[in-house]
Amino acid sequence: MAKRGKAKQRAPLTRERAMEVAVTVADEEGLAGLTMRSLAHELGVEAMSLYHHVKNKDDILNGMVDAVFAQIALPDPSSTDWRQGMRVRAHSARAVLNRHPWAISLLESRANPGLATLKHHDAVLGSLRGGGLSLELTGHAYAVLDAFIYGFVQQELSLPFQSPKQAEDVATQIMSQMPVGLFPHLAEFATSRVLQPGYAFGNEFGFGLELILDGLERAHRSGT
Repeated sequence: MAKRGKAKQRAPLTRERAMEVAVTVADEEGLAGLTMRSLAHELGVEAMSLYHHVKNKDDILNGMVDAVFAQIALPDPSSTDWRQGMRVRAHSARAVLNRHPWAISLLESRANPGLATLKHHDAVLGSLRGGGLSLELTGHAYAVLDAFIYGFVQQELSLPFQSPKQAEDVATQIMSQMPVGLFPHLAEFATSRVLQPGYAFGNEFGFGLELILDGLERAHRSGT
């Protein structure tokens, strides 16, 4: 940590730079490792200097959340293809949250959202409404899509493996501990699905997303 702080010590202290470094600290050490003192150290300044640019830690968290929302690709505002807009946003959000896992629990918790956060929400709502979805269905769509995206990433980050080889090793270990014949469906799933070439849990994201979009499309066509 000391080296990172020294490397940026000569750069002028601004709110934007403070947020950038705060995100880096959280990425590397989690939110527990982010304090006013630790952030000041990484910036190469005294803690009191930080208060000229941020009010408190909650203000820093607001800025960090805004910085994360700014990284998520938004639907094309000139397009009426709401499904494609939701695909773009969903896949981008998943990638961004995998880079910043600490952000999942914070994204919807801010009582004072920044401009990037407001722009994000407005663009998603605009894509759904521009595609012809009713106000009610737009609300349903946004809630269900966010629950799926955030929940999937949370599960993805919690898995005890990160690669197909690691998934194979974990599945093999679990199967070796199971009494023979006692859990036939687990055994079938492991041998005929998880342990097959090309299996990756992350592939389920696209399948689940399309399932939700299909359901929303049916509701839209039925006039919901």
